[in-house]
Amino acid sequence: MKAKLTRRKALRMGAAATALPLVHIRTAGAAGKLSVALWDHWVPAGNDAMRKVVAVWAEKNKVEVQLDFLSGVGNKINITMAAEAQAKTGHDLYAFDMWSVHQYADQLVPMDDVMKVFNQKYGKIGYAYEYLGKSKGSWKAIPVAWGSAPLTPCARISMFKEYAKIDIQEWFPAKPATPETSKDWTYETQLKAAEACAKAGHQFAFGCGPTTDSNQTWGATFGAFGADLVDAKGNITVDSDNVKMALEYAKRMIPFLPPDTVSFDDASNNRALISGKAAMIWNPPSAWAVAKRDAPQIAADCWTFPNPRGPKGRLVPMRPYFFGQWDFSQNKGAGKDLLTYLGEREQMETLTTAVVGYDIPPYLSMSDFKIWEEVEPPKGTVYNYPIRPWHDAEYFVTGSSGPPEIGVQAWNRGLIPTMVSKLVAGQSIKQAIDWAKDELEGFSR
Repeated sequence: MKAKLTRRKALRMGAAATALPLVHIRTAGAAGKLSVALWDHWVPAGNDAMRKVVAVWAEKNKVEVQLDFLSGVGNKINITMAAEAQAKTGHDLYAFDMWSVHQYADQLVPMDDVMKVFNQKYGKIGYAYEYLGKSKGSWKAIPVAWGSAPLTPCARISMFKEYAKIDIQEWFPAKPATPETSKDWTYETQLKAAEACAKAGHQFAFGCGPTTDSNQTWGATFGAFGADLVDAKGNITVDSDNVKMALEYAKRMIPFLPPDTVSFDDASNNRALISGKAAMIWNPPSAWAVAKRDAPQIAADCWTFPNPRGPKGRLVPMRPYFFGQWDFSQNKGAGKDLLTYLGEREQMETLTTAVVGYDIPPYLSMSDFKIWEEVEPPKGTVYNYPIRPWHDAEYFVTGSSGPPEIGVQAWNRGLIPTMVSKLVAGQSIKQAIDWAKDELEGFSR
């Protein structure tokens, strides 16, 4: 005979349960199957390393995991993402790039519990990741190294020494240093270096078109000048002294940029470096890696280091990736376990090492991976690619001064680099500001 469960007894049982410590119990429900969609890494060894890392977890937890690597070419990964969100079926876990976490926030499983543990373990995460990874105060995905890459300067060592009279290896050595070592690397210094190198026939290959690279190059430049187009409440602030100051700087830089700067795509600066034309670009080490294969003498003359310091600090433009879980996932317990595993230091270091240091982890405490010391030629060439404590820098997302729903539109429209391109075309600063103001008013309607 079954005992009768009274209301009083139920309350006593509930009170006892709340007094128990919270534990994660692995049961048969944590097994089963998982399907995961990831960005198809441009470094071939990356995908293989991810397969091995996930296989270890899958074997240990008795979960059958299907990994699908989706290309960014033709936006296949984003098109598939949109289709799954609409159909409410597809992969359990997905790789989300930049603004897509906010786009699908209402369909993602919150990750606050995981991020609380990570923050305690690895240290507080930067604002750039919070801005893109949190919606309505809640983490909707986990920041990861996979695919996350900042756009830092990569300069020709010999050209900087000969034309700009700068020993960039002394300012940013391949060893621990101090903020004083690099205090002279400012936007004014960059301008003077650009002029000197351009006069020698080697321009700085910065693009001004509405592309990802141009968004980040000029977005971080504007950010370093405090040139916010909108404020946190969405109020339009484009007609400000700081924006005018940033545009004045851009106007002074334009004569030292390539004549086709407006038509640059995201590979133009890479080609300029590899061909030997450019004295400096802002880019992840992908251009250097191709030079290592196709033009080794140029690769051996390259040095990567943080961005210049402006009135508002040293801001390094970042395009981070996140791993998240759809709320229609059929195996939420195992899914969160796998996301937690992939977000840990050990796995991130293994994966970052496999792609020769291209991927940058989200925590400053992880800037000590050995891979950045070992990459060559020359030895230490990407040592300063990740932000290190003595850089006195932070990662930055273009448009992050305002609400994400406005920031994403400014990004997609290429608002900031287009303002610069208008100066290239001979328009005035006032005309560029008036155009941007009109665009922002359209976003806000």
